[in-house]
Amino acid sequence: MKISFDKKFFEKKKAENKLINRHFQAALKDLKIASRDKEPEVIFVFSYSALIKTGIVLALSMGHRVRSRQGHHIVVIEKLAQILGEKDIEAIGNIMRKKRNLDLYEGGIIISAEEAKDYLEFVGEIVSKAEKYLKNQNSLF
Repeated sequence: MKISFDKKFFEKKKAENKLINRHFQAALKDLKIASRDKEPEVIFVFSYSALIKTGIVLALSMGHRVRSRQGHHIVVIEKLAQILGEKDIEAIGNIMRKKRNLDLYEGGIIISAEEAKDYLEFVGEIVSKAEKYLKNQNSLF
């Protein structure tokens, strides 16, 4: 399946494997922080960050850098789902995005321990799939 990248949200950029790996390590670091913490809100925020960073690195591996502009997280989640061929990423990722926005812009939300655990597991699976994808593309060593 051919994936198109809207010029409004992406610019063409050929990235070396070293840069791709550095970006992927940043996603892994956020996932590690989420997995080590006990506070549901911290787990949620760092899980979401790992999800977005994973989408950014996969786009970069396909020769596109994400432009920071209104709505770019929506597009990053959409591309992540397309690249990995997982429709659940878009559905669950957008639920996470909306909750994150409510937390930031609407005075906070409550994330239960169970909900945080579920999101962490979901993002962990996505990051693992992304790692396999990148290794198959020879973007990671």
